[in-house]
Amino acid sequence: MERILVIGANGQIGSELVEALSAQQGPNSVFAADIGARSLFGHPNYETIDVLDQKRLERVVDNHSVTQVYQLAAMLSVTGEAAPLTAWTLNINGLLNILELARQRNQSGKPLRIFWPSSIAAFGPHTPAVDTPQLAVMDPTTIYGISKQAGERLSEYYFSKFGVDVRSIRYPGVISYKSPPGGGTTDYAIAIFHAAKRGERYACYLGPETTLPMIYMPDAIRASIELMEAPAERVRTRSAYNVAGLSFNPRELALAIKQRVPQFDISYQLDYRQQIADSWPRSLNDTHARADWGWSAKVGLSELVDDMLENVDVEVREHQAA
Repeated sequence: MERILVIGANGQIGSELVEALSAQQGPNSVFAADIGARSLFGHPNYETIDVLDQKRLERVVDNHSVTQVYQLAAMLSVTGEAAPLTAWTLNINGLLNILELARQRNQSGKPLRIFWPSSIAAFGPHTPAVDTPQLAVMDPTTIYGISKQAGERLSEYYFSKFGVDVRSIRYPGVISYKSPPGGGTTDYAIAIFHAAKRGERYACYLGPETTLPMIYMPDAIRASIELMEAPAERVRTRSAYNVAGLSFNPRELALAIKQRVPQFDISYQLDYRQQIADSWPRSLNDTHARADWGWSAKVGLSELVDDMLENVDVEVREHQAA
């Protein structure tokens, strides 16, 4: 039986990943961890961990006989630009601590399987923007993207040099109703639903035609778990896989919301995040993920909008974010 540790469990992806893994494996096989003193989402098996504390990390892995680690702790694109050195230290040294622990476990016959998320932020202005291929120019413009590109190289190195079973996805913008916007450039696609549910006009910081790759949380969680469950010989990419969900722009999303909420309105007040978005792909080619481990997205724009409008709970989620 797998024993799974999710680091960054209080975050947008981590909280829902813990829930999905607990339903699949049983709650006693899943251990949630984050830097905070408590689980924000009530998971019973919670550990306080700073992923930069190697000794603490080793103790938790040993105490719970962990066989898989999802290392999700990171600073995102917007928050990272405000504190680049902090973002680099967390994003890179946190990954290195996990990779080193897995290398040591390999030597002692107690292997760890590692999931670490990359991002479309690892691409840049010279990357082909439409149908971005798995292998392409990567010239990221943010410290977040630079750390993700470096992390991909580290992951591939630890696999080829030490046999560490590390797996990764280049997440597009992840949309969810269970967590508030968390400091990413694509988070307009969450905030817009909060405004619609409050009956407010939404001031979008990206231009109306800024098309970006997105993925709905159920697809993102499913992709992560399916990749971790794939036989090792099927995982042929050890940097990070492109995974496509859907692509849309603020104008298209606002129109879809307005069809359901006729009084909804949007304005555009572009800021520094526009420059970040302009350096990212508009759509992803994920044929490698499809061929290697059978990936296929299930949620389209219409289903996403319906589900978000039905489930966004503005009061509860804003209280959690405070």
